[in-house]
Formats: sequence, structure tokens, C-alpha cells
Amino acid sequence: MYSAPSACTCLCLHFLLLCFQVQVLAAEENVDFRIHVENQTRARDDVSRKQLRLYQLYSRTSGKHIQVLGRRISARGEDGDKYAQLLVETDTFGSQVRIKGKETEFYLCMNRKGKLVGKPDGTSKECVFIEKVLENNYTALMSAKYSGCHLFIVRCKLSRDTAQGRCAPRNSLAPRLPTTDGLVQSSDPALLAVLEDAAIDLP
Repeated sequence: MYSAPSACTCLCLHFLLLCFQVQVLAAEENVDFRIHVENQTRARDDVSRKQLRLYQLYSRTSGKHIQVLGRRISARGEDGDKYAQLLVETDTFGSQVRIKGKETEFYLCMNRKGKLVGKPDGTSKECVFIEKVLENNYTALMSAKYSGCHLFIVRCKLSRDTAQGRCAPRNSLAPRLPTTDGLVQSSDPALLAVLEDAAIDLP
């Protein structure tokens, strides 16, 4: 049986030892978690369950919705068209996303010429976009492979009961460029094809 003074001394020693260990850990582990977050955002997350969101992309250039017609991408779809229903899946715990047609299951990708194309396999870096909400409520989708390449879109509400969505008119962020199939294409191979003043319909 320990006496009261020895038990008290033992507790004090344990407490001092614990404090010393905490101080040593704090001194040695001066960790910058921002680096960890950036590294994890760049890497794919193949373990976690992917979150899916249903989108429609509306192009004011054509006045229609973006369609994923297999390998071909068009901006001639009517509101609610089955080829205009797009599934956006998170690629990391950060802001990287992949977009695929709900009907065709082809992924929206960008080739080296800056043109949007459809691919059956979305594992390529060309099919990854970085989603960033801007201060003016626009959402910028940037190519994860081609840095500095932007696809500008604006948010609007998609009804839960129907595929109808109403988008508030916005001023275009992108310059007026030549179009193909209603899509504004860039002549610069390093630039992502831009959908001028396009909009996202959120579920």
C-alpha cells in the first residue's frame, strides 16, 4: 500500500512527464495542414464514396443545353433532354469533379486542342475539372490538366419534380469567340473550350 505522499509524488511526476511530451510534440510537429490539403486535393480519392449531383449546362451562345452524345459534345439540347442530364461526381475530398452524361455515361473531357469531347473512360486527367465558386456567384470550372484554362458557368435552380430550370440572366464573363455546335471554342491549344455565359441547374 502506497503512502499518501508517495502517491501524490507519483501523480505529479506523471503530470510533468505528460506536459513535457506535449511540448516536445508541439515543437517537433510544426505541421502546415494546408500542404496536406493541397496534396490530397491533387490526388484521386478511390476509397471514399463519390457524391453525385445532377446538372444541366445551359449555353446562352446557342440558347440550348449542353449534350453529351457519346464522343461528340453539342449545345443543342432542349431543357430536360435526356442527353443534357449530366452527373457531376467528386474526384477528391477537395474540389475536383468529373462530369458525365447520365444517358450515355461518356465523360466530358478536354483534348489538347482545347475542344470538349466525350470519352467512355473518365480516368484521364483531361476529364477532371477543378470547381471554384467566384465572388460574383459564378462557378469556374478549371481544367486540372491544363492550368489556367477556364469554363465559366452560372448557377440556377433545377426543380426536384421536373427537369425545368430558371436561370437569371447574367453578363458574359467570356469574350465572344467562334462557335462549333453552339460551343464557344478557343483557338489556343492551352485554353479550355469556353461555354459563354453558361449556367448550371442544381438539383
